[in-house]
Amino acid sequence: MSKKSTSANPSQQERERVSRLPVVEYLPPEQRREKGRAQREQTPRMAHAEWTRPANRDMLALLAASNKGRTPELVPIRHGRMLSSPFAFYRGAPAVMAFDLAHTPSSGIVAQLCGDCHISNFGMFASPERNLVFDLNDFDETLPGPFEWDVKRTAASIVVAARQAGLSNKDAKEAVRQSIQLYREKINELAEARHLDVWYSSTEANTMMELVDKGYRKAVQTKLARVQHKDRLEAMSKLTEVVNGKRRLIHTPPLIVRLDKSEAHIRDWLVNLYQGYFESLEDSRKRLLSRYRFVDVAHKVVGVGSVGTRCFITYWEGVDDSDPLFLQVKQANTSLLEPYLGCSEYKQPGQRVITGQRLMQATNDIFLGYSRSDGRDYFARQLYDMKGSVALEGLPAKYLPRYAALCGSVLARAHARTGDPAQIAGYLGKSDAFDEALMEFAVRYADQNDADYAAFKLAAKEGRIEARVEAPEGKSKKE
Repeated sequence: MSKKSTSANPSQQERERVSRLPVVEYLPPEQRREKGRAQREQTPRMAHAEWTRPANRDMLALLAASNKGRTPELVPIRHGRMLSSPFAFYRGAPAVMAFDLAHTPSSGIVAQLCGDCHISNFGMFASPERNLVFDLNDFDETLPGPFEWDVKRTAASIVVAARQAGLSNKDAKEAVRQSIQLYREKINELAEARHLDVWYSSTEANTMMELVDKGYRKAVQTKLARVQHKDRLEAMSKLTEVVNGKRRLIHTPPLIVRLDKSEAHIRDWLVNLYQGYFESLEDSRKRLLSRYRFVDVAHKVVGVGSVGTRCFITYWEGVDDSDPLFLQVKQANTSLLEPYLGCSEYKQPGQRVITGQRLMQATNDIFLGYSRSDGRDYFARQLYDMKGSVALEGLPAKYLPRYAALCGSVLARAHARTGDPAQIAGYLGKSDAFDEALMEFAVRYADQNDADYAAFKLAAKEGRIEARVEAPEGKSKKE
């Protein structure tokens, strides 16, 4: 790998670097494993336990830089959501950790990175065959890079989430240990598998039934059933209303704001957006989408880290209003990893996002696509397509390690699809050396996150950043 930038403001030379996935060599697995083992000479596995705060680190400046391109009036809502807990702050601060990871030892072994790989970015969604699968589900920052960056962000998130749930550091470290152990074991398994077998492998959502004791299975079954019913028909009941005999998206500002599509600039934006999006689809998907009639569009505030980026929900009808389709159109920016790993090989950030998603997920949304309109880049996908996640705050302590292990296994499969699993397996080996290193790193970085969160809260209290905390009734107040 080329040398990484240690600044959030890369030089022109660094801007010209391009981040690409390596080609897996036509060599037997054992020879590729040996290449991975050789990387330990350069970066020992225990080196990954290291975490020291860089001298030139300015957390608030990094966060401010990550707000570039966001809608200014929504940035205070983003800050308000980040104030709610250390874990919410962690979710909203991938830019900070990207800077930090660039200052940690690198294995030099590249895979496609999720880029914002924390334990809440694993979840359930529907496959095209309408099966409920469990996989990674957020790729806004995806980019090729050192495989351990995803692993480290996941490991630290486990500790942050465990602390928020009131669990001890001992419980948190055990969850990290099991997650990294399953990652290592799965990579070793896939290193010996045939390429198509790796590509076709997936994790059914009902695997979670196997993680829990008999007394907890009914609750899991209820959760899975609820997710399966979270489809476009439920979206219609929650996101639309009938006005003057016509169904339209609801208008509940500032979180959902309907746009007047009759206005010239909105109409032109939509025409350009959907022309580009339509052309990005595979021909069979174009045929399917052409059977739907566009009805309405609204701006919607979503997530934590995504707040402030332009995100829209669009409502379409097929046969009639009993045949709805909801597409989410989300702004795609330059990946937060690019200052440190090089520019994406894709000129359009939306293409970068959906390509990373297609590479890492076992199965994909049939309506994934991308476009550019009004000088901004976007990607699109279905909304409410049986999407769900595990509520970590309500997860009993004994189940966190099991759930973390499942996430570790899924991440290993994603990296095996995009990198060289034999080389990663050779680097990790079969001992627990890497596991122990990541346990130490995760606790140290969770401590750093606690300190950053405290500094962030103080900055909000002193008025150095503006934060708007949403009240339960949907109103908001300044912090």
